[in-house]
Amino acid sequence: MDKPTHLIEFETMLLGRHLQPGAPRSRRGGGCLDRSAYTLLSRIRMEGPMSIGQLSEAFGLDASTLNRQTAAMLRAGLVERIPDPAGGIARKFRITEQGEGSLDAERAENISGLDQVMADWAPDEVAGFAAYLKRFNGDIEDLDGRPWPRPRS
Repeated sequence: MDKPTHLIEFETMLLGRHLQPGAPRSRRGGGCLDRSAYTLLSRIRMEGPMSIGQLSEAFGLDASTLNRQTAAMLRAGLVERIPDPAGGIARKFRITEQGEGSLDAERAENISGLDQVMADWAPDEVAGFAAYLKRFNGDIEDLDGRPWPRPRS
């Protein structure tokens, strides 16, 4: 690990491992949404109803992958298909009340877990880490050409 980017690569690999289904938090009984549903629901919440084409463009995934993921979310009652509110031809996915509740519960559990992990951190350390993560993700999004909408601060 002779360069800082080598250490960053290693640490982000570990971070990804901790966020995978089956990680210790999930085995304790948490984690009702799988990672793809959590991410898709989060994006739809930020953007409003989205079609398969819009999701494909936003995530850089092929339509068949998104069809499988959205079909599972439809079966679980997390989303529903609606006509395009703008009058377009493509039907869109909208989060259901159940989907909103599941997303809120999952997010609350994730935040609670972060609070536990960072319990001994000073508030300025937590804020600094959040700022660096936002910058890191933003730079990746800029290179990829797929910015992620963010909540207003």
